[in-house]
Amino acid sequence: MNLPLNTKPHSDIKQNTVWQTLLPEALHPYILLARLDRPIGIWLLLLPGLWSIALASPALTKQTLWIAALFTLGAIVMRAAGCVINDLWDKNLDAQVERTRQRPLAAGTLTPRQAIIFLGILLFTGLLILLQMNILTIALGILSLPLIIVYPLMKRITWWPQAFLGLTFNFGSLMGWSAITGHIELPAILLYIGGIFWTLGYDTIYAHQDKEDDALAGIKSTALKFGPRSKLYVSLFYAAAFSCFIAALLTATAPLGATTAPIENVALPVKNIPPLKLGGILLPLGYGLWKITQWQPDNPDSSLHTFKSSRNLGLIILALLIVS
Repeated sequence: MNLPLNTKPHSDIKQNTVWQTLLPEALHPYILLARLDRPIGIWLLLLPGLWSIALASPALTKQTLWIAALFTLGAIVMRAAGCVINDLWDKNLDAQVERTRQRPLAAGTLTPRQAIIFLGILLFTGLLILLQMNILTIALGILSLPLIIVYPLMKRITWWPQAFLGLTFNFGSLMGWSAITGHIELPAILLYIGGIFWTLGYDTIYAHQDKEDDALAGIKSTALKFGPRSKLYVSLFYAAAFSCFIAALLTATAPLGATTAPIENVALPVKNIPPLKLGGILLPLGYGLWKITQWQPDNPDSSLHTFKSSRNLGLIILALLIVS
């Protein structure tokens, strides 16, 4: 039974996007199902992997660029696959939330069978991309798949689905390091932990868009758990994230472009990091905290805008790793 919607009319479905203009109308529901009209999720999945690649790479080489390109394609495909899995689980819940009720499965413009076939194509494509990597990276990619499958269920059983999303969305931190070095070391683990805190922050902001409908539909989230204290918690999550990022920088060698040392020497600690380099990581932290001060948790548009700014924050981190 559908519950009455409690929020003003708003939707995350964009109209007249480039994808819709270029592709036949029959493919439009698949574009919406894969969220290709909203690339923010691709960025948030991709960036932790690019951070790790930049931090682990001794120099800007063709191999580094090739791996970064594979990660980019993989993020596009696997984010789409994750959206299909999410909507297959959530089609009944999506119909009870104003923002999501027009998604293809919730609205009935695609059938579950069509979505499953599309999912199979996406997963096969993702596997082909993954097989271009080394054995450890392939194993990590396979290990992440169960997390992708069960993540949509977390909002039904815990107030912390955002933490589970962090575990899932930041696997690229581990995979990026292993793709470059062939093994996992402390900097990659610190990036992964920091990414989890980062995701806890930005996805709590995102969840504030739906908190009224979520409460009616029985959907759990950190937005509902934290309530009026959300700004404080998100600030703490960002501070924890950047503490981990700084620790990763301290325990890694110089980032991309700073040395021509061979790959096997990548993981040696840096004892004397220039203050400018260490201070540079505080720039995105300041940006993130500033965006939190501007955020209005009870305004869905403000929550969406602040959430989308997470991409800019991640790109600042990536730029600092590359140029430092």
